[in-house]
Amino acid sequence: MSETVSANKETRGFQSEVKQLLHLMIHSLYSNKEIFLRELISNASDASDKLRFQALSQPELYQGEADLGVKLSFDEKTNTITVSDNGIGMSRDDVIEHLGTIAKSGTAEFFSKLSEDQSKDSQLIGQFGVGFYSAFIVADAVTVRTRAAGLAAEQGVQWHSAGEGDYTIEDITKESRGTEIILHLREEGKEFLSEWRLRDVISKYSDHIGIPVSILTKVTDDEGKETGETKWEQINKAQALWTRNKSEIKDEEYTEFYKHISNDFADPLVWGHNKVEGKNDYTSLLYIPAKAPWDMMNRDHKSGLKLYVQRVFIMDDAEQFMPSYLRFVKGLIDSNDLPLNVSREILQDNKVTQSLRNACTKRVLTMLEKLAKKDDEKYLSFWKEFGLVLKEGPAEDFSNKEKVAGLLRFASTEVDSSEQSVSLASYVERMKEGQDKIYYLTADSYAAAKNSPHLEQFKAKGIEVVLMYDRIDEWLMNYLTEFDGKQFQSITKAGLDLSQFEDEQEKAKHKETEEEFKSVVERTKEYLGDRVKEVRTTFKLANTPAVVVTDDMEMGTQMAKLLEAAGQAAPEVKYILELNPEHDLVTQMADTADEIEFGRWVELLLGQAMLAERGSLEDPSQFLSAVNKLLVK
Repeated sequence: MSETVSANKETRGFQSEVKQLLHLMIHSLYSNKEIFLRELISNASDASDKLRFQALSQPELYQGEADLGVKLSFDEKTNTITVSDNGIGMSRDDVIEHLGTIAKSGTAEFFSKLSEDQSKDSQLIGQFGVGFYSAFIVADAVTVRTRAAGLAAEQGVQWHSAGEGDYTIEDITKESRGTEIILHLREEGKEFLSEWRLRDVISKYSDHIGIPVSILTKVTDDEGKETGETKWEQINKAQALWTRNKSEIKDEEYTEFYKHISNDFADPLVWGHNKVEGKNDYTSLLYIPAKAPWDMMNRDHKSGLKLYVQRVFIMDDAEQFMPSYLRFVKGLIDSNDLPLNVSREILQDNKVTQSLRNACTKRVLTMLEKLAKKDDEKYLSFWKEFGLVLKEGPAEDFSNKEKVAGLLRFASTEVDSSEQSVSLASYVERMKEGQDKIYYLTADSYAAAKNSPHLEQFKAKGIEVVLMYDRIDEWLMNYLTEFDGKQFQSITKAGLDLSQFEDEQEKAKHKETEEEFKSVVERTKEYLGDRVKEVRTTFKLANTPAVVVTDDMEMGTQMAKLLEAAGQAAPEVKYILELNPEHDLVTQMADTADEIEFGRWVELLLGQAMLAERGSLEDPSQFLSAVNKLLVK
């Protein structure tokens, strides 16, 4: 990897993903050049947070906090902008790790998603937390001078790159801890060699930063003439945003703070800022993003919550404060009840942690409930991004099962669209008189659900059915057994009973037909043997001769498919064959005296039913042979 080494100076090649990223930064992301400053100031603020945290166990690293800050200066003669901080700094190994590679898993998948869509790429870059490289949007070369807190002045490090294939790294003497980034501006970046322009960007993006952000400004006399002297002037409020009164904070400030803590380039969908005093004393600022990150469905996806204790940053990815099904939530919690030396292990079994987790979970669910009531279109945009994750909720969070169920959205026979826009509450409102169950159907796709033969009598009787076609739905329904006091009923299960929607005349007719058809049922069962669990008549069909169903307590088709897709052995599903005695094919089969031909009819009907239910047959040749011989006859 190393090409040349002299006096502890070496030239190293970038990791291949960094080369791609630098190319993208330099050539594609000019639509919003000023974000480079936001990213660098944000990194400097994080460095200060990390120093404060490390000083909890090593107080000699940092005495006092008034001197922490970020400083900006520019030089028109050398075409450079310098961003410096006195935070945690970096050692030589840190520099190689953080500036030579993207220290994040999944980079290959990340780059596979890059495209010519610049806004999409910007969002992806933000999600991967590689903001330092945004410096190359405006600079054709970047120099980093840094020294880790606790190291001697002689252990400083200088990193330099022109944003191409490699970078140099060497030891230097740096008197103060922290990091100094010097941007050598390209022609298109020279607009930032202006105090007014820098002030504008800092005010826009960094007002919420909890440490001072200052700019080197020229001193003027009472008449406005420059004296030739310079001074540092603080631009931002330098008060942590979440500690301020909500009434004083503008929406734009909340939005920029979200981008600061989340590395997201898009605005958040909604947020909640709450200060709680009483049994627990804490502040929470929780955001719901507008877009899902690329790895959202990975349950190892890191939490987006930061933990502060008494305004001191403690840790990123504080997953203890939010259940996994809400892993898309970003933000922070600042507790006055936890100890400053808290660790992940202590958090795991801490009563305060559990209390905060319960409170924050309810807070997020309430935010979503309000969003759904206030702006249905906005909520549906949330659902499209995060609905699959939210469906994990009923299994994971028993105490909030009803709340989560109220937030779920599905397709249904009431709406002629694959869009999942129907709430369970709206379904219950539309239930027919006397209906006491919520009927649902799970399938491989919307088309398969919409055209399922199981729906025929429901359509005829005007009964709405919830259509579920996400892979997770069958698993979800193992945990979601009721809503608003109404039991769920799968329409592909043997226990389905629609007699409550029939009049006495219909019931009598069905009973008579069932008795007449008894011998055909027995004959069919005798032919099939143990290939099916049972054969019986059904009156829920109109245009379909036969369907297969499973017992209420037996695993359904979709769950078996889910297990197989996950590489797990699924138990054999034993189906019940239901015959429609009023269908022409079934009556023709019933009138067939020849046992061989009767068997072909049974193969035809069972094969059709299995194809409709499973989409496949165990022995296609047996089915095709029966069909071909019937066609020839």
